[in-house]
Amino acid sequence: MTVPEDLPLALDRGAARPLAVQIAHGLRSAAIEGRLRGGDRLPSSRALANRLGVSRTVVVAAFDQLHAEGWLTGRRGSGTYLTASPAPVTEHRTAAAADEFDTARYDLASGAPCTEAIDRAAWRRAWRAASDRIPLVRKDRRGDPEYRAAVAEHLLRHRGLATTEDAVVLATAGTSTAVGELAGALLRPGDTVAMEDPGYQRAVGAFRAAGMRVLPVPVDAEGLRVDLIEPGVKAVYCTPAHQFPLGARMPAGRRVELVEFARRTGALVIEDDYDGELRYDTAPLPLLATLAPDVVVHLGTTSKIFTPALGVGWLVAVPWIAKAVVAHREYTGTGPAPVGQSVVAELARHGDLARHLRRLRRAMPPRRAIVVDELRGRGLDVLGDDAGSHVVVPLPSVAAEQRAVAAARRGGVLLDGLARYHIGRQRTFGVPLGYSAVPQADLHTAIRIAGEVLAQC
Repeated sequence: MTVPEDLPLALDRGAARPLAVQIAHGLRSAAIEGRLRGGDRLPSSRALANRLGVSRTVVVAAFDQLHAEGWLTGRRGSGTYLTASPAPVTEHRTAAAADEFDTARYDLASGAPCTEAIDRAAWRRAWRAASDRIPLVRKDRRGDPEYRAAVAEHLLRHRGLATTEDAVVLATAGTSTAVGELAGALLRPGDTVAMEDPGYQRAVGAFRAAGMRVLPVPVDAEGLRVDLIEPGVKAVYCTPAHQFPLGARMPAGRRVELVEFARRTGALVIEDDYDGELRYDTAPLPLLATLAPDVVVHLGTTSKIFTPALGVGWLVAVPWIAKAVVAHREYTGTGPAPVGQSVVAELARHGDLARHLRRLRRAMPPRRAIVVDELRGRGLDVLGDDAGSHVVVPLPSVAAEQRAVAAARRGGVLLDGLARYHIGRQRTFGVPLGYSAVPQADLHTAIRIAGEVLAQC
């Protein structure tokens, strides 16, 4: 199909933006909005120039830009074609609005795993082996014993946490579900829980759904400000290995301060180690659960190292807490689904879990370097440790965040501002930039578009 004659490509000759940029933007937007489809044939540069009343060199410059971004391809003797419509919705969904994913070609929002690093043969083998298991008659509310054993081995080898009779591993359906279970099993409606601000909003939602009062506590370059936690809180939720979303690592002194606060006040510390395996510069600090298992519950997940499609994570706690969670599951009839646990157990059985983590640690640093080099090359600041799968670009205001997100979306890139990660008054402004969901072949193009937008904002 050829691009229709009535396709609107409005040019503002009095605008500061060059005409070539306006033409590229118009064609790009038409593709994103579905007015153009993959395989559509564009007019020749001469024909389009005549239609728009501009010189052919202007149209050629616009086509060159879209070629560089991967939107166009040329076929010898045939013409210029749109390579693809916006990519379909992927499984890497964050809490951003669904329609943003429906129109974004490149997903640079934070919180997504690098599924490109998964060994497909190992993945298929694990699912086949899991499907060969005898179907369960009744679920073990603690989780599949083989999965729990695999998690215990994983935590010992990769996070230095030794599970014993005093540190019980339970399977979970993911971090936010585990937070809700802890609230239901250990806390009462109306109890106050301290949360990092900005922080993980699904944990906020889980606490509030259980009737908790959520107290926002500011974070700084060392993570949660323990000195600002009000007395009387029953629990403290934090991400000490890699604060989400700002990326700080809580140093030893701050960790000791938090443990001392918990022991002094009787508060429970909930440690979310959502991507603790993904550190590249140095070995991660010991887990809070290793430092103080008496007051810390450790949570982990497979959603950042594999995919949220597995729907499983883990909880490590002292026996009385583990028993309370299991009792809550018996009372409510809830518990993690067995299939994802079986797949992870099979991956661990053949050594594929450890091999996958090694691949991830090799894959992430080059991706991060592409992002950081592009952003700093444009004079932008970049926040966050050499860990995980995202960085943060600070911006001066919430208005700048909104402009950046909207402009990037028009360019086919999904970004996400810090505004929605705040519980109280917004103190920090910027955009978290994920670099794991986009295929590495597309990352240069995606980050170039995002960098241009952020530099303008």
